[in-house]
Amino acid sequence: MSIILQSTVGGFSAQFMRKLPLVEQAMREHGLDPAEFVISKDYASTATIPLMGPFFYNYSVFFGDEKFTVTEPNDMVFLDYFFKRVLASDGPPKLPRRPGLMRRLFGWMAQPV
Repeated sequence: MSIILQSTVGGFSAQFMRKLPLVEQAMREHGLDPAEFVISKDYASTATIPLMGPFFYNYSVFFGDEKFTVTEPNDMVFLDYFFKRVLASDGPPKLPRRPGLMRRLFGWMAQPV
């Protein structure tokens, strides 16, 4: 089963729909069930210029008892953000620790001239 999509503004873009299965696969690989997620798309504000729609959308993501909302200009920017958030569920990557300033300074001073 896939993520449940809801929209009050006419649906999601075709490119979003093509990329969504890749995000769902990444979710499964990280131990998340896509069927537990609901993504809702709404206008972020009313149109400021007549005959033009709003420039941003609110994307609300519901899962279990949790919810978060982000405001993005289009579906693909949101999907990129959501994908990065799914990958971040394991925590930040381990980075090699660099020696401190004093250790580097003393190491540099210990070099023969």
